Amino acid sequence: MSVLPLVFTSGWASGINAYAVVLLLGIFGATGVSDEVPASLQRTDVLIVAGVLFLCEAVADKIPYVDSLWDTVHTVIRPVAGAVVGALLAGQSGSLSDLAAAAVGGSTALASHFVKAGTRMAVNTSPEPFSNIALSTAEDLGVAGIVTFAMFNPQAAAIIAAVLLAAGLAILVLLWSRIRRFLRRRAQRREERRLATEEREAAARATVPPR
Repeated sequence: MSVLPLVFTSGWASGINAYAVVLLLGIFGATGVSDEVPASLQRTDVLIVAGVLFLCEAVADKIPYVDSLWDTVHTVIRPVAGAVVGALLAGQSGSLSDLAAAAVGGSTALASHFVKAGTRMAVNTSPEPFSNIALSTAEDLGVAGIVTFAMFNPQAAAIIAAVLLAAGLAILVLLWSRIRRFLRRRAQRREERRLATEEREAAARATVPPR
């Protein structure tokens, strides 16, 4: 069970920024900071891909509405990443079954992903972009700090991650009205685009001369 705190912490972090987790763990393993990181995460090609995708997320995550679209795409990717990383970490130490580690990492990543995505929906009800930038930066720094801390004190890092997850879920409940407002606005914009497309198509048909 000694690897469980690291699995939980990496799962929580993967739900916020999976690419940062893979990149950080790979770097820590490759540089010898930690012996807990499996060799598959230290591969050069894995680090390059994770670095490029991390940069893409760093940009997309700070643009209003683009961040929510990015979160939608990653609803599957982040939990899967948390499960895979958890299974790899367990397989490296042999102290926890791969299936149990995947379940812990994946479910924790899914929970933290919902907190992140819901919070962004609430923030996007405000037209200014600065709150998105500030929140994204805080998330990136938080993931980097806690994953780094987990390399040296996994138990304490897991406790911090658990507190942050619980606090995030509580905040999500408080922000539910703003989240529903965001969803209504998005549905309204989709309907407006659909109607505009139909009007353009109708106008185009009307201008075509009969044969």
